[in-house]
Amino acid sequence: MVLFAGILNSQLWHLVPLILAVSLVYGATRHELLGPILHHAWKTTVWMLTFMGVIFAALFVLSFWL
Repeated sequence: MVLFAGILNSQLWHLVPLILAVSLVYGATRHELLGPILHHAWKTTVWMLTFMGVIFAALFVLSFWL
């Protein structure tokens, strides 16, 4: 519960809009139409959040042994 409370008051909430903005710009460099841009941005956002989540989970588990 303490971890959840720490996340609510954390600056990590800035991460989601930042990743979404980066994904939109990255998608716009690959496509010109709005549909493919949004589709690519969604896929990139999910990929980035999943990747960062896996890294976070690995470091969180690893922190118990250190």
